[in-house]
Amino acid sequence: MTIQITKAGLQTTIQAGPRIGLRHLGVPTSGAADPLSLALANRLVGNALQAAALEVTLYGVSLRFGAAMHFALTGATARAELNGQAITVHKTMAAVAGDELHVAAFDAGARVYVAFAGGLVADDVLGSTSTYLPAGFGGYLGRALLKNDRLQTRSISMQPEVIQTPEDYQPLVSRTWALRACHAPETSLLADPGRVFDTNLSVGSRADRMGMQLEGEKIDILSNGRMCSAPVFPGTIQCPEDGQLFILSVDAQTTGGYPRVGQIARVDRHLLGQIRPGDKLRLLWRDEKTATDELRAKVEYWRAWLPTISSVI
Repeated sequence: MTIQITKAGLQTTIQAGPRIGLRHLGVPTSGAADPLSLALANRLVGNALQAAALEVTLYGVSLRFGAAMHFALTGATARAELNGQAITVHKTMAAVAGDELHVAAFDAGARVYVAFAGGLVADDVLGSTSTYLPAGFGGYLGRALLKNDRLQTRSISMQPEVIQTPEDYQPLVSRTWALRACHAPETSLLADPGRVFDTNLSVGSRADRMGMQLEGEKIDILSNGRMCSAPVFPGTIQCPEDGQLFILSVDAQTTGGYPRVGQIARVDRHLLGQIRPGDKLRLLWRDEKTATDELRAKVEYWRAWLPTISSVI
């Protein structure tokens, strides 16, 4: 079954599960920037939670269905239309050959996920079909989608059940965020850790799948700028000598030479995929035990709707 891209939007890629166990070889995790929203979309069309789907960034993708199929949208708050008629997000939708889907600009959040029954056919590289743009592999020819690209879906043995995500399991998408964070190896280099944690910050224009720069009062760091490169991970908070914090995201490098002054707790790491320039953000400090307990509670909460959620977040 084919899907034709008629308008690619700012950046639309194929994303799926992450690449696991390759960071020591310099291969980042990549995968969906918001894996929870990807899982929710796949759940609605009967796929495995990390099946390949479209990740649409900030505004507008349009596509034409080449055959009848089911699809679902989750993630950012955006207006979506099928043949000019508004459709419901977080619900299994049906399309027939020739139908056109359009996703407009987003009101809040950074990414919409569009999943199709069966999942998208994509290039499997190093154990994942996710697109890693900096190196140009995975997904569809290793790049963002362009107008007139044609995608294929995998065949299915039976049509999915038409369902809707229960209201309690539809994540709130906002323009303000509170992310739980822990100390990191160089937190002690902060002249005043309180300026990082429990302080109002905003997201600058540098915000993409590599990471996002935070703006606010300059953070004083006791560093001479000569730190040796050290391992970093999605969610690592770096503080360069200019005092402007930077949070790494899914496509970030595997090592870095700036002090690591914090780490977004795994319980909230998936939220990074919905934060956009101009959003307000506050980092809430957690010790390691509390962060672990809160992650376990979150996994237990989601398990009723997404049974394999522990592999997602």
